[in-house]
Amino acid sequence: MWSVYIKKKALKDLEKLPEKVQDLFAELKADLEFQGPEQPSWPNYSKLGADKYHCHLNYSYVACWIAEKKAIKIEVYYVGSREKASY
Repeated sequence: MWSVYIKKKALKDLEKLPEKVQDLFAELKADLEFQGPEQPSWPNYSKLGADKYHCHLNYSYVACWIAEKKAIKIEVYYVGSREKASY
């Protein structure tokens, strides 16, 4: 089981999103906890670098995270609109 942490800014941004998107993120978080950082079943999932990943929650919103595989830790650093994502 992976530990999933959400950066403070990402958490604040998440709270401003529509409830349906927040629910989708909760599903993603559960998948990250049980299956780890690689989530090919999520829309537009891709690896952004050595330990960086992202996927779409829906057409307009994305989530980005970093994995520390040795520590079995995932840090979500961005949740928000895809136009403002810091890939």
